[in-house]
Amino acid sequence: MSEKSQGIKIPTPWRIKRYYLYAMVTVIALVLPWIEVDGNHFFLLSFDKMKLHLAFVQFDMQELYLMPFLLMMMFLGIFGMTVMGGRVFCGWVCPQTVFRVIYRDLIETKLLHLRSRIKNKQKEPDMSKSENKVKKAIAIAIWTVLAIIAGSDFMWFFVPPEDFITYLGNPTDHMVMIGFILGVAAFLIYDIVFLKENFCIYVCPYSRIQSVLYDDHTVMAIYNEHRGGVIYDGHTKKYSKQKEIVAEQPNAECTACESCVSVCPTHIDIRQGLQLECINCLECVDACTTVMGKLGKESLVTWSSTYEIVEQKGKTKYFRTKVLAYMGILVLLAVAVGVMGSKKEHMLLNINKETRLYSIKALDDGKVRVDNAYIFLLQNIQNEKMKYYFDVIPPKGMEGKIKITKPSKPFNVTPGYKKKKIVILSTTDILANNDRKDTIIPIKIRAYALDKDGKISKKIVVYRNSTFVFPKADILKSAK
Repeated sequence: MSEKSQGIKIPTPWRIKRYYLYAMVTVIALVLPWIEVDGNHFFLLSFDKMKLHLAFVQFDMQELYLMPFLLMMMFLGIFGMTVMGGRVFCGWVCPQTVFRVIYRDLIETKLLHLRSRIKNKQKEPDMSKSENKVKKAIAIAIWTVLAIIAGSDFMWFFVPPEDFITYLGNPTDHMVMIGFILGVAAFLIYDIVFLKENFCIYVCPYSRIQSVLYDDHTVMAIYNEHRGGVIYDGHTKKYSKQKEIVAEQPNAECTACESCVSVCPTHIDIRQGLQLECINCLECVDACTTVMGKLGKESLVTWSSTYEIVEQKGKTKYFRTKVLAYMGILVLLAVAVGVMGSKKEHMLLNINKETRLYSIKALDDGKVRVDNAYIFLLQNIQNEKMKYYFDVIPPKGMEGKIKITKPSKPFNVTPGYKKKKIVILSTTDILANNDRKDTIIPIKIRAYALDKDGKISKKIVVYRNSTFVFPKADILKSAK
């Protein structure tokens, strides 16, 4: 992958490194939705089952308080990348760029030879030739298949693959899903085949944001005017040939080969300086490195900062205050998500007391039983049927005096369903002796499940605070 020419070692092109990263990202995107741990996915936002899977942990829709933190981490991560490495996200990770490379470099150039070579991205194929028209149709057909796969892959993060395959067996019952996939595929065909890099230039808002985030130490593709010479005066191109450059600037090293121009996917000339269209793909760096390397010189276009190349004030400072601030915030957000995720409850339980405070019943042994009724709304958020139990934890000194009389047996709850139960708490003991008013006794309800072995599950245990109302003394006396 590398060669020596006149003492200058030409390194592995950034383009090849990008290809490796693209391949890795593509494999991860296609494989990750299929990986399950205990029936949970790495990321799945299922509107069908009202579930969120995150890092192989299942959350109910009532626990979507994590999503804002995830979105903040995503945007701050991209902004932090921009502050440090310019539009490195666009050139190295963005699906738009990955898809364009697959279509333009792989399908059109390598497979079909519709384009003459990868290093010339400015020259479009001659579509007046019938042979090229056929190749173009084949290229679009191949990309259509890949676009449908990409649309399906995107859908797998909202509909799990196992359900997706089942749904395909009855497409008429799932036309929304089918329509969504076809809509995504149609957009990708128009975007990648016809809109091309114009999406990055005119549609994507990220290029407008970058100018606010850049500073003198932001790393980007930069042309060294001190060595190569000044080619542009503002927006006006002053020189097109090497002899013109050298005539005005004898020490200028730019050969005016314009390899950096012809290879640029967004059709800009990096020698003009920082431009919104630049996506930091570093194709221009590779082109100049090859040309200048053959002359025994270092590249005139490098991945560096204006502080180091343009202003020549010293080395680029990568870990400066702004970058460290972004890293600190991201760490704090990650810790917050981790802490909140670790406190996740593995069952959902809401307890509401009935409007009637209590009921009183005289017993045959002369005692009076006081009942409090509650409505328990329980949801099983596990992937299997669970058996649930309830216990009452009264204040200290009242242990065993308040018991659950209904339901008398544990009950099963099907995964994903909510179950409403009327629960009666009773006591025959005198918990208070107040002649003036009813006594509000704080209690705690413990709900838990049994695992497959019939033992109390260690993780499926939740506690809820509630109250038990005990009547005043004269009401108890009148009930006897």
